[in-house]
Amino acid sequence: MSIETITFGCRLNAYESEVMKAEAQKSGLENAIIINTCAVTAEAVRQAKQTIRKARRENADARIIVTGCAAQTQARDFGDMAEVDLVIGNNDKLKSESYRPIAFGVPLNDKVQVNDIMSVTETAGHLIDGLDGRARAFVQVQNGCDHRCTFCIIPFGRGPSRSVPMGVVVDQIKRLVDNGYAEVVLTGVDITSYGGDLPGSPTLGKLTQSILRHVPSLPRLRISSIDSIEADPALYDAVTDPRLMPHLHLSLQSGDDMILKRMKRRHSRSDALGIVEKLRGLRPDMVFGADIIVGFPTETEAMFENTLRFVTEAGLTYLHVFPFSPREGTPAARMPQISRRVGKERAARLRALGETQFATLCKSRIGHSENVLVEREGMGRTEQFVPVKLSAGKPGEIVSTLINGADAAGLIGEPERQAA
Repeated sequence: MSIETITFGCRLNAYESEVMKAEAQKSGLENAIIINTCAVTAEAVRQAKQTIRKARRENADARIIVTGCAAQTQARDFGDMAEVDLVIGNNDKLKSESYRPIAFGVPLNDKVQVNDIMSVTETAGHLIDGLDGRARAFVQVQNGCDHRCTFCIIPFGRGPSRSVPMGVVVDQIKRLVDNGYAEVVLTGVDITSYGGDLPGSPTLGKLTQSILRHVPSLPRLRISSIDSIEADPALYDAVTDPRLMPHLHLSLQSGDDMILKRMKRRHSRSDALGIVEKLRGLRPDMVFGADIIVGFPTETEAMFENTLRFVTEAGLTYLHVFPFSPREGTPAARMPQISRRVGKERAARLRALGETQFATLCKSRIGHSENVLVEREGMGRTEQFVPVKLSAGKPGEIVSTLINGADAAGLIGEPERQAA
């Protein structure tokens, strides 16, 4: 085998895995498995460890390298696993020199090679040609986070917020479009904080406008998860451009003001509702997803019901629901906990509501023509990110599709013609 990457967690990790693979190959590394971990929940860490053990059982001679947010925050835990040959930090995983010692058999005094992520001040703009097996390309524009939400360990896995210069981002997207990608997703840890560390302090909105202006051949631009309270005026202006996809994912976390305060979030319930209303006023076809934590310490049934009501009031469609998972070292882990059973029950109720909301969106699209980006044979996604079953088109193509039905998984359509 050459180099295999196994990725957990966010879209940024998916992008970084492509960079890691290229940098590891550049170092001369062969016969290796690199596991890019996630630290958002204890379950994500457990799954990573399970995968490491399985990888060793099935690949006795391969070198196993562990990196990512969980490796950054729990380095010694992974280093103590007999199956692991090397643990490297979140910043060093993107540098070819990090892989050279193991590539050439140079002995290390410690297989845990994790530096202080809080000392990192720049994010390099790595140019990649694309992502293996993906119809859309992800472009990192930012990394790290300067906020301290009480439940979150990620700032200690990713370090301070730092941005990729606008020109580098634009050049990366031009390169991807030249290689045939029809959709690009801007990704990062806290992308609405983009630009604060760059000369002139450009914003995410300014970056978005620059991409749309300087890459006119890009058919579809998509923005990943945003912290809506940080949305800038230029981003609201950019929303009206039809090449910016009408789908935004909100880092909401709760629909109750007291829980938001205890989470140390910077928006209120009314702030979030107002932002959704404003964006829909500018772009009536805009749909929204959200990250929501249920079972947060001290959450009562009434507080949870405020979140349920928020989902319907805001018309949220795509819900990423997480039962609260205490992360050691965070303030929320020291707060009075509610039972895991209650958290799981609330998560099930919220997911059921999300399924109802999604079904309503799908029903509303029947009879409409949609431009569908084909992801794999027989499956694609609309501009609103709804999955579509269709019978034509190659991965990466945009196909004009008449929607004639829906099921629990999404829409069903028949191609009309290949869109320009």
